[in-house]
Amino acid sequence: MGKDVEVAILFADVVGSTQLYEQLGDVKARQMVARCLDIMREATEANHGTVIKTMGDEVMSTFSAADDAMNAAKRMQERISTDPELTHDNGRVAIRIGCHYGPVVQEQRDVFGSAVHTANRMTSQAKAKQIITTLSTVQKLSAEWQAASRQIDIATVRGKADEVVLFEVLWQPEEATSMLPTVGQGRKSAGRPKRLSLRYQGREVTVGEGRKSATLGRAEDNDVVVKGNLISRVHARIESSRDKFTLIDESTNGTFVQTSSGEEIFVRRDSTQLIGEGVIGLGRVAQPGTALAVHFVVEE
Repeated sequence: MGKDVEVAILFADVVGSTQLYEQLGDVKARQMVARCLDIMREATEANHGTVIKTMGDEVMSTFSAADDAMNAAKRMQERISTDPELTHDNGRVAIRIGCHYGPVVQEQRDVFGSAVHTANRMTSQAKAKQIITTLSTVQKLSAEWQAASRQIDIATVRGKADEVVLFEVLWQPEEATSMLPTVGQGRKSAGRPKRLSLRYQGREVTVGEGRKSATLGRAEDNDVVVKGNLISRVHARIESSRDKFTLIDESTNGTFVQTSSGEEIFVRRDSTQLIGEGVIGLGRVAQPGTALAVHFVVEE
């Protein structure tokens, strides 16, 4: 008879394995997939986890502690992104990882329940070299790992009535460092921007001078509410730090920025610095003056 336990369930799989077999042939591709599986297994066991099963190019593991799952995920990504055996003429093999902490029914060496489906869904939301998890998992993490986690979207999951808040866990040191709060030292230099103004349909929102951030999206509780079928509930946010303004995309379809100098920038689950003035389009390019255009001005 099974017993009820709470665990972190982690899925890791090789990205584009079908194309890998087509490009490299069965023997070479299989060797590379097997190498990835070995690294995933080793990382699991080194961090107090249990490999539940392997399925083709995927590993499913469980951990008693959420931190152990993240430590294992980080180790998997680090080793696979640097292993010399995983390079080929068309590039490098990469993996994606999904994780969720929740209750499961444990029977012998397998686990069952909706938490398993949620963890698997996190993997399908991840891109190459990403670790995607849920709010309930982030709440179980140590302060250090929480500081490396950022909300990127909201998704529906089979078997759940409510939407699930998605977080990306940044495992590369330079990415995690860029998220940490920075403490200004000394006086602000003259000539640096002081605030950023967002103007949309007659309403203006200012970031800076007391307000450190603003969110944009279709949900009514955003600072700038923009409706559209390609717009996520929380689509993007703008943050002020040391007199710089950074747009961080958290959406499914990305954010388009057009500057007055003619530069066009596309970000999806990434960030870009806003300079000067221009137009922000959520989910699609928005021409200046149109119904979906959010105008921004960085003021000195």
